Amino acid sequence: MAVWLAIPAALMVQAVPPPPDDAAPPPPPPGDWEQGEPPVDPGIIEGRERSGYTAPLPERIEQNNEGAIRAPPPQAFPTDQLPIPDRWRLIESLGLVKESLLDPYNQNTYKGDRPINRAKVPWLPIKEDDWFFVANLISDSVYEPRTFPIPVGVQTTEDPDRNDVFGNDFSQVFSQTFIAGFALLKGSTTFKPPTVEYRVTLAYNVNYVDVPERRVLFVEPSRPSHRLDQFLGVQEAFVDYHFSQFDNDRFDFISIRAGIQPFQSDFRGFLFNDQQLGVRLFGSRDNNRFQFNLAAFWRLEKDTNSGLNAILRSPRDDFVFVANAYRQDFLIPALTSQITVVYNMNREANDIQIDTNGFPVRPALLGTLRGREYDVVYLGYNADGRIGRVNLTGSFYWALGEDRNSFFTDRPANINAQFAALEASYDRDWMRFRLSAAYSSGDSDPYDDTESGFDAIFENPIFAGADTSYWIRQTIPFAGGGRAVAVNGRNGILNSLRSSKEQGQSNFNNPGLMLLGAGADFDLTPQFRLSANANHLWFEDTATLQVLRNEGSIPKEIGFDLSAAAIWRPKANQNLVFRLSAATLLAGRGFRDLFTARGGGQEFVSILANVVLTY
Repeated sequence: MAVWLAIPAALMVQAVPPPPDDAAPPPPPPGDWEQGEPPVDPGIIEGRERSGYTAPLPERIEQNNEGAIRAPPPQAFPTDQLPIPDRWRLIESLGLVKESLLDPYNQNTYKGDRPINRAKVPWLPIKEDDWFFVANLISDSVYEPRTFPIPVGVQTTEDPDRNDVFGNDFSQVFSQTFIAGFALLKGSTTFKPPTVEYRVTLAYNVNYVDVPERRVLFVEPSRPSHRLDQFLGVQEAFVDYHFSQFDNDRFDFISIRAGIQPFQSDFRGFLFNDQQLGVRLFGSRDNNRFQFNLAAFWRLEKDTNSGLNAILRSPRDDFVFVANAYRQDFLIPALTSQITVVYNMNREANDIQIDTNGFPVRPALLGTLRGREYDVVYLGYNADGRIGRVNLTGSFYWALGEDRNSFFTDRPANINAQFAALEASYDRDWMRFRLSAAYSSGDSDPYDDTESGFDAIFENPIFAGADTSYWIRQTIPFAGGGRAVAVNGRNGILNSLRSSKEQGQSNFNNPGLMLLGAGADFDLTPQFRLSANANHLWFEDTATLQVLRNEGSIPKEIGFDLSAAAIWRPKANQNLVFRLSAATLLAGRGFRDLFTARGGGQEFVSILANVVLTY
């Protein structure tokens, strides 16, 4: 059987004569030929060619089109934009979608999916066709039964047999918050920030609290031990103008924002995480690898029971100035570093403030009870990213300044305090394992001229279990050492001995904190997550507590904080979120020394049931 091979012309240098008749036959190629099967056809098989086979070229096509006009060259077409039909309404014109006001998932004008039709809203002061309207509606429901040390009122008690310092420790809270946010944006926001943004967000809160003792919710002993309250707060009301002339092809920008706006000074919210009245200049450069913020805030008063902004009351004489810069891939690749300088200027020495429940909050009822004002500068370094497969987040702050009137000495005192926190996590498939550590310096000598207990401006940390943690979620009243003063603040990690996180002043005479923790997240399905955390807590220095309690020694150990949470998102998004968590504090020697309650007071619990609905 003869086999013909097609040889490219470039390889045909000379003809090869056939072998002599007595020459040995060439060895067969490896493979199936050794089994006696015929060779494989070198032609095209299902669109593929055998190596070394060249198919014949198709016949030459001649085209004659007399009178035809040559196509214009590419430079004849516009390079900036091409006119096309309205891309937002194109799919509706084809009948592929029909908009519904109540549909938050598909294309919806009220969710900013396509621009406003100016013909339908002639009363709006807009002229171009690239204005968008965005509406966000949130319902946040919380039910929280918990136990914590509750002091017995001095004048009266709820039951006549409660004659100890601490009474029954069970209480419960129900809180319902409705949030409505509205924004008017200009610009194609799919690929770049808006040119102009107007935003307003209102929050309405209704809360009910029931405690077992009087003078916990109201200062008057004649008032009941339960309370129903409501409040409407303005959480956002700002204008954001984008300097588009600074844009490049990667949409680096510079913007200025004025009004009530959210701001977080670091990655985890350790120092200042709030929604306050201010002016902020911010932007990015170098393909968004460099970001910066320059901001000044005038702090608003907060409602006592809801924590929302009370804009009808005069702002506080408390000012915050922030300058920070972010750089990606610094100090090492995959790590974003931030350098920040924050200056807190407080001028409330002559401001006597009573909250809506009748308790004094400024000045705090500690020490000499005189008004205070202070200047403090926070120098900080924050990092977020990864080293190899280890996710890493860290913060360090050094607080330096002056307290005009220390409540222990009635003299000016220097402020010199430090804070550090580090969290490392490792992802393995659907599991994440975390290790956490935090250090906040405490004041070792309340009567010297240096205050070394670290305190933040307004903390809301996402750290070590966040509000699932018992210590972060619950407020522990410092009974016996100060009136209407708490060891720690709600949704805060620091032991600052403040009258209120929302309305009180920073206090740098405090016992500090040390924390070591471990946790894990398990994404069992895209809709269901389980989390667990275990933290061990100590006071860094108990000298302040000893002076305020008039005790010779107080152990440092706070105890073990154990918590677990289950989160269910039935639609695998944030529109429906159900969360149930439980936490317990196994009191250590220091906590039991401070808060010996009826029945021992060694274990305290907190349960949080939360439902968030978002449109």
